[in-house]
Amino acid sequence: MTNTPQPVPASQPIPDSTAAMKSAVKWGVMGLIALAVVGALLAGLFAGKEGVYGALIGAAVGGGFILFTALGVLLTAKLPALTAGAVLLGTWLLKMILAMVVLFVLSDMDFYNKTALVLVIIMSLVVVLGAETYGVLGTKTPYVDPTPSSNVDDDE
Repeated sequence: MTNTPQPVPASQPIPDSTAAMKSAVKWGVMGLIALAVVGALLAGLFAGKEGVYGALIGAAVGGGFILFTALGVLLTAKLPALTAGAVLLGTWLLKMILAMVVLFVLSDMDFYNKTALVLVIIMSLVVVLGAETYGVLGTKTPYVDPTPSSNVDDDE
């Protein structure tokens, strides 16, 4: 039994290899914005102005942490694997250092609510990862190379 692939009509462009990551970043940013708004409103109701600041800082730290990875993958998609891996490892190290510096600087300050900060950081990790997963799974990408291979056996 043979299956002859049909060419893709010109009206249907083939998505590029970064379509899934572009969708992940788009949905991640939208999820983070929604969480920042809802988190700031809820934290403002329960903890006042300090809660709003804590929620917004938490959204920036947690959401930025996850989105930097997706942006790094998107920006290095066309690079050789070794270079992309080195860049991603470097951005991971930079993210860790920045997160520790931000949290260290904030540790002695009292203009924000620490509970709101921690809760929104945790929620932003879950929401942004979930939104990115939704974006990747919702993207239609081809699983095979559309050009036929030259070493196909006709004996099958």
